[in-house]
Amino acid sequence: MAAGRVVLIAVLVVLVAAAGWLFMQDDKGGNRGRFGGGVVAVVSEPVVMREFSDIVEALGTASARESVTLTPRVSDTVRKVAFEDGQTVKKGDLLVALEDAEEQAQLDEARAVLFEAQNQFDRTEDLVTRGNASTAALDTQRRVVQEAKFRLEAAEARMADRRIVAPFDGVLGLRQVSEGSLITQNNPITTIDAIDIINVDFSVPERFIATLARGQQVNAIVEAYPDRIFNGTIKTIDSRVDPITRSVIVRAEVNNDDRSLRPGLLMAVEVISRTWQALSIPEQSVVPSGGRAYVFVSKDGVAERREVKLGIRRPGYVEVIEGLAEGERVVTEGTMRLGRAGVRIREAGEAAPGGGRPGQQPQGAGEGA
Repeated sequence: MAAGRVVLIAVLVVLVAAAGWLFMQDDKGGNRGRFGGGVVAVVSEPVVMREFSDIVEALGTASARESVTLTPRVSDTVRKVAFEDGQTVKKGDLLVALEDAEEQAQLDEARAVLFEAQNQFDRTEDLVTRGNASTAALDTQRRVVQEAKFRLEAAEARMADRRIVAPFDGVLGLRQVSEGSLITQNNPITTIDAIDIINVDFSVPERFIATLARGQQVNAIVEAYPDRIFNGTIKTIDSRVDPITRSVIVRAEVNNDDRSLRPGLLMAVEVISRTWQALSIPEQSVVPSGGRAYVFVSKDGVAERREVKLGIRRPGYVEVIEGLAEGERVVTEGTMRLGRAGVRIREAGEAAPGGGRPGQQPQGAGEGA
């Protein structure tokens, strides 16, 4: 029993001695960096000027600048289909022609009637000039000419109803009619979209209304083209705020000369409302402590701990409002080895003081996160 106690006491003594030795070694190692016994290898980067922007992010839906589903004005048989699926057309191009034999005959008749009425008017006018006819007869014939013109215009309108043409420049959708088929006013023929310019409608919370204005730059991306940014500008801001969602609809125009974008795409939109130049540092150089932000500045081979006031953050870097000057170098790797301040440092890969080889750290020095 006594022997067991002796062994236990011996083990405890050894553990206490080991702990004390480790503590002393750690204390010496920490003092080495502070008082010159060792140098910590770090990585630093300069404080640089960078462009920052206030960005409002939203999701929007793409739509064509102009978009129409084409349908006939009258019911009749399709005589000719003059387009293909996905064809690019110009305004006025013929797409579909309906049977128009009767309308063509009525048009020819109206032209003949007008021609005869005009000739009769010319003869009557000549007789009035020579005093062989009354002005009343001339007025009557003038009315006949006007009526003939109206009938001709009506015949031309009926002919036009049997010709479906492109209402504007655009790209056609899928063809939904065939030659010889009977179509009515409810039958769609195809769609046509003007997609040289794409409209993007998106909702913005009401608190951002004051930062929005026509002409502001818009950057948009879609999942189909993850490595591409589509540029545009704000065209319109809705005059009303939705009382339920407390947001306003904004419409932006995005250039689409190569026809990559299609109506209906979901687009992630960024509105750049304000741009300015400011100092910036890498995010990893910031050391938060006690609700404040600090960085370690490399100055004459010593790490100087300095409080900074930060602004907006962007992926990989952060705006500096106060505490640093352009060109100063801040530690980005190795901050966990620097403690508070006063630690001697060197750039990783440089020769250590005292003739050390590049990449070789003195005892007690190392790299931190």
